[in-house]
Amino acid sequence: MKLSPSLALTLPLTLLSSGAVAADLSVKFELPQLNVAEYHKPYVAMWIEKADGGIASTLAVLYDIKKKDNAGEKWVKDMRTWWRKAGREAKLPIDGVSGATRAAGSHTLSFGPARHGIDKLPAGDYKLVVEAAREAGGRELVRVPFTLPAKGKVAANASGKEELGAVSLQIQ
Repeated sequence: MKLSPSLALTLPLTLLSSGAVAADLSVKFELPQLNVAEYHKPYVAMWIEKADGGIASTLAVLYDIKKKDNAGEKWVKDMRTWWRKAGREAKLPIDGVSGATRAAGSHTLSFGPARHGIDKLPAGDYKLVVEAAREAGGRELVRVPFTLPAKGKVAANASGKEELGAVSLQIQ
């Protein structure tokens, strides 16, 4: 039986024999509307960071994917932290990870366990990291700590100051 992508995102929490956990992870993030002369939608990268600072899984890379001759890829390196940890080796666009930039406002992205490697993560402490960089603007990084395996529902949040507003995650 083949599951549709939307159905696959709603699979229940399952403890695996390896100690890893499969869970739905949902990230809600706000991109503030800034009162500036030249506003550009920010590029955003989201990933799960291990306790040692290494990258466990890239969840999303949102950039201008429709620019002629892949010109939007040129500015992805402005998300410096993600770029240094994982972007240099990435071949863009990344299937199931790359997506279009988002306008100012509140946005929610959902990540199924198998598609992004969440089901392979061993028990331990992690951080959801969201990085935003805007042309003719600034760059900001927000880290939201969480622990796996999730015991029931997990909710955590943090907030940015300029390029990002509230960032929250839910694991269920």
